[in-house]
Amino acid sequence: MHSLIDDILQSSRARGPGAGEGWPVEERRDLVASARAARGRGMIPIIAEIKPKALGRALAQEEVAAYARAYAQYGACAISVLTEPTHFLGRLENARTARQAGLPVLRKDFIFSEEQLSEVQADLVLLIAALNIDLDDFIAAARAIGMEPLVEVHSEEELERALGTEAEIIGINNRNLKTLEVDLETFERLAPRAREAGVFLVAESGVHTPEDARRMVQAGADALLVGTELMAEPWRLEEINRL
Repeated sequence: MHSLIDDILQSSRARGPGAGEGWPVEERRDLVASARAARGRGMIPIIAEIKPKALGRALAQEEVAAYARAYAQYGACAISVLTEPTHFLGRLENARTARQAGLPVLRKDFIFSEEQLSEVQADLVLLIAALNIDLDDFIAAARAIGMEPLVEVHSEEELERALGTEAEIIGINNRNLKTLEVDLETFERLAPRAREAGVFLVAESGVHTPEDARRMVQAGADALLVGTELMAEPWRLEEINRL
């Protein structure tokens, strides 16, 4: 039986890469600087996600723009945009639209081919270690076109692979992509090793309450990626990002 990842990759291969687009490298916005500025204002740095699947439908571009503006208004340090269309109802143009709000934008998708990297402009791009891609090659390719990679891991083995690369930003996903189970202890277990290595550390998935957010910060998160909870009520960002 195919897993969710298998199904997504199959759909993506069938669809083929989108037309590439380029941009000047100097236009990239810095997630780390934005997160540190948020901490300086006494807030938990939140990467707020535009996740159409949470609403069960694709979003019009005006809606994407409204979410991006709301996230900026309520104190997000960056915006994550799901661009995968088949299972997550995303669109490439959502990343372009979200970037108009002025925050760094992370393109979140299942990237398995370097051709996909240039499909849409973003400040950061998610690289998932579980896809067994050559992380060194993908990190170099992403940086060559002006995007900073955020390497996502879920296990000790994946973390060690990521730490063996030039990755400067690592996300620890509390969600197991094979079972879809979420456990905040995943971050707590892996964070000490990542902190020891000195990378910028993002806690992904499972943050539903201010208590969850503080728990991740206490475990060593430099920023948190929060999606589903904010799609229904973007204003909750102000509640979750309080230190």
